[in-house]
Amino acid sequence: MNGSGRTKSDGPLRIVVLQHAGWEGPGTFGRLLDESGAAVVPVRVDKGEQPPALRSVDGILAMGGPMSVNDDVPWIAPEKEYIRRAVGAGVPFFGVCLGAQLLAASLGARVEPARAHYGLHPVDMAPGSFTDPLFGGLPRSVPVFQWHGENFGLPPGAVRLAGSPGCPNEAMRVGESAYGIQFHLEVDEALLGEWLAVPRCREELAERCGPDAPEAVTAGLAVGALRVQRCARRVWGGWMDLVAARGGV
Repeated sequence: MNGSGRTKSDGPLRIVVLQHAGWEGPGTFGRLLDESGAAVVPVRVDKGEQPPALRSVDGILAMGGPMSVNDDVPWIAPEKEYIRRAVGAGVPFFGVCLGAQLLAASLGARVEPARAHYGLHPVDMAPGSFTDPLFGGLPRSVPVFQWHGENFGLPPGAVRLAGSPGCPNEAMRVGESAYGIQFHLEVDEALLGEWLAVPRCREELAERCGPDAPEAVTAGLAVGALRVQRCARRVWGGWMDLVAARGGV
């Protein structure tokens, strides 16, 4: 047996995907999970679904969502507790946008308004990233897809991996295998199209960035899609290596 309570004979790695809205799916990460042969366990936390026991989990991917971690909704506190216990047990965790904010909040950090970013924007790698197993070796400035208006603080012991103007903490690591990124490496043109098909998403983008923003953001992603996908594959592959090492495969 290994630390996760599983053995090699237990089958493929079991990755729980915590979702907070129907359109906030795993996108590129989902395709990479399929390529790896992992068993994906989707959990719609916002609909009251309960995640599986940690002893049966090899890794956790927490997606974004339209709500704030500070909102008074009934499922946020239980999810934060689940994440806190997962990190304490050494279960690899990867949080995206709201997922990263939930990681920070579950460990005692604040999540507060920050400069709103939509579309492709560069993030600057921090010194803590240079030897990181996921972010080490990336260019010092990386274009990524953004859609957020809040930013997480760093919980005790966290390592800052990236930042940007007006959003100081774009990526962090807690311990050896818990990560949070403020940006969206999972978004490709198809997933962005799903987001913009949701009236509240399209209206938010138009209100924040102007009436032509949906088309402009779509065109910008099309231009930068290859670089974003390469970064996604590099970062996700590094995290899955950590999951596999812990899972004993």
